[in-house]
Amino acid sequence: MSEASDADVAALQDRLAGFIRAFGLHQPEQTPCGQPIPVSEAHALIELARDAPFSQAELGRRLRLEKSTISRLVDQLAGRGWVARGRDLRDGRAASLRLTPAGQQTAADLAAARRQKFAHLLAAIPESERDTVLHALTTITEALA
Repeated sequence: MSEASDADVAALQDRLAGFIRAFGLHQPEQTPCGQPIPVSEAHALIELARDAPFSQAELGRRLRLEKSTISRLVDQLAGRGWVARGRDLRDGRAASLRLTPAGQQTAADLAAARRQKFAHLLAAIPESERDTVLHALTTITEALA
């Protein structure tokens, strides 16, 4: 792997900072699609809507968050009435998380807003450049992992 030049590092920093600001990721109390839900809660709802029930540990793994952060996050979601804890049938010591009906509705609203936001975003990217953009995002994500 070749070493990056200072100019390349600065260019990457500037472009990523610009992306974060343009997409609204620096506003933690609302999603980039404009929903008044903290970003971390929105990501948790998305994961739980995908294929819950599963454990807090699994949610932490998926979101790449520490155990204490996940515990506070689940407490917040439960406090809003969006998540219920139950006993994990495979591991009686662990809690199993699932969305409540209110959580399912909130997750569905988030999914609709995300779909609309991403459809507008994709429409603004020339069709001939879409594969390149998607490949670049995959490459960045893999490099971060």
